[in-house]
Amino acid sequence: MKKLLVLVLGLLSLAGVAAGGAFLWAESGAKTPKIVGDAPELEFVVKKGTSARALGRELQAQGLIDDTRLWRFHLWRRGGMSPKAGRFKLRASMSIVELARVLEGPPLPEDVPFVMIEGWRLRDTDEALAAKGLIQPGAYIAAATRPERFKASFPLPTRSLEGYLYPETYAVVPEGFDVEAFIQRQLDTFGVRFFDNHKDEIAGSGRSLHDIVVMASMLEREEPVPAQRPLVAGILWKRIDKRFPLGVDATSRYELAEWNDRKEFLKKLRDPADAWNTRTRVGLPPGPIGAPTVDSLVAALRPEKSEYWYYLHDAEKKLHPSRNAQEHEALRVKYNVY
Repeated sequence: MKKLLVLVLGLLSLAGVAAGGAFLWAESGAKTPKIVGDAPELEFVVKKGTSARALGRELQAQGLIDDTRLWRFHLWRRGGMSPKAGRFKLRASMSIVELARVLEGPPLPEDVPFVMIEGWRLRDTDEALAAKGLIQPGAYIAAATRPERFKASFPLPTRSLEGYLYPETYAVVPEGFDVEAFIQRQLDTFGVRFFDNHKDEIAGSGRSLHDIVVMASMLEREEPVPAQRPLVAGILWKRIDKRFPLGVDATSRYELAEWNDRKEFLKKLRDPADAWNTRTRVGLPPGPIGAPTVDSLVAALRPEKSEYWYYLHDAEKKLHPSRNAQEHEALRVKYNVY
């Protein structure tokens, strides 16, 4: 009987030691991050109604923790938690204790879409940002006319970033909106969408990147059908090379407060001293007239050779090219385009 008592006491002692060891292992594990040192930041989404216990599996699936038992231990140790639904920035270099603290705190502010339309000028984007309450009027233009404050994988112009701020839908956070950070995103997008994939072709084209951007900005306004832009580009580059006026009326609209202000537009067309009047002046206009898409940029880089020197669009925006002034005039009469 005495021997049996000693054996039972011994087993209980071993169990206590094992339990104590397991407790210490879990306590230490909850405070030790999966990765010691730098780790990339991940966006972790907590869906509405997700339980605290279920978060452990999701954290493990995204590589933020190794063992869901440690997560469950920490929940027990702290008496549970109430995770917030939303987006959170987490790292594998954060311990389980830190992860739980962040997930119970306020989520990141919600993104809202900002749609930048193809062909928009700096002033158009500035007005749209101000209308959404993201900036004070003029802040975008002011930042975009200081290219030295930005970096890019391509050479930046010295006076204005007009034409290089890629037009697309951007997710932005209204709270604390940073206009310079937004412009940097647009420059990065220009690089990803166009320059980085075509830099060797640009270098061998015989045209500078800036001239290509200027041409692309005109194509964006001149030709509504992307598939027809290479043909228009071929006509316009031919005129440039032969020192023939471009006759792109969109350039005379560039400095107008309202793009479709016809009265002011006609004044511009009649002003031979206007640097943007490509009816009377040869060569490219002084700069881009808006933000081109990749379709226009590639068309400017890869113009289509043809016998045509002129073109116009009918009332249905259909393109009609012509080989000489006589054919062009006949088409103007036919489609009543003046």
